[in-house]
Amino acid sequence: MSGCFGDCAAWSPTLGDCRRCRQLAVGEAVDFIFMLTRSDETVADCLETWDAVQDVGLRHAGFKDIGVDLATLVELNRQMHERGVTTYLEVVSTTREACLRSARAAVEIGVDRLMGGQEVADTLNLLEGTAIEYLPFPGLPTGHPTRLGGDGQLVERQCREFADMGCSGVDLLAYRATDAEPLDLVRAARRATDGYLVVAGSVSTVGQIADLRRAGADAFTIGSAVFDESFSPGKRSVVSQLVDVLEAVG
Repeated sequence: MSGCFGDCAAWSPTLGDCRRCRQLAVGEAVDFIFMLTRSDETVADCLETWDAVQDVGLRHAGFKDIGVDLATLVELNRQMHERGVTTYLEVVSTTREACLRSARAAVEIGVDRLMGGQEVADTLNLLEGTAIEYLPFPGLPTGHPTRLGGDGQLVERQCREFADMGCSGVDLLAYRATDAEPLDLVRAARRATDGYLVVAGSVSTVGQIADLRRAGADAFTIGSAVFDESFSPGKRSVVSQLVDVLEAVG
């Protein structure tokens, strides 16, 4: 582990070093995924919102399959792709039937990455033959808005299982955890996966973004904090909120 900077919980024998330490060494920034969602639903005026923010410099953006109809999401995804944006659909429901319905929607919409759900084998089967990457939920997600039960040991074990099944990473609801400290879950997930580690839900401060970067996250999502104007209190537009989030990621 030569060259590591101290807490090497993210040590990866596959990579030959610690991903978190590599991020610190090279100043690597986490990716910001702007979710056009509020309270776990896609905002009704998502097309108008995208038109207003598409020149801000976003590289990642997503939505949920609740709140607007499928045709609107197809058009939203098309417009995002026209700007070279990597697109995401995040599953809201935790029931098997609804998760698989979301997977089918992801195929029809044509997103780049599907996040959430735990019906891993069936979801991967539905995505077979597409270029869509799958990042399921580790832990014990329940309810709507979703909360996350389970400790670091469970998250670490599931992340390893998901990787072995062929998933491209995980979608971790760290800041909605009920049984563990959020950053402990991020470190546990980082130990167990060399895939794309997204922290989703309830990220709303510059400090959280810095903590996630140090803990080894590859990306985080923000939706409600932008629309509620709580990331940068006093700034009265979605554009100004996004500018501040992008500045925080470097």
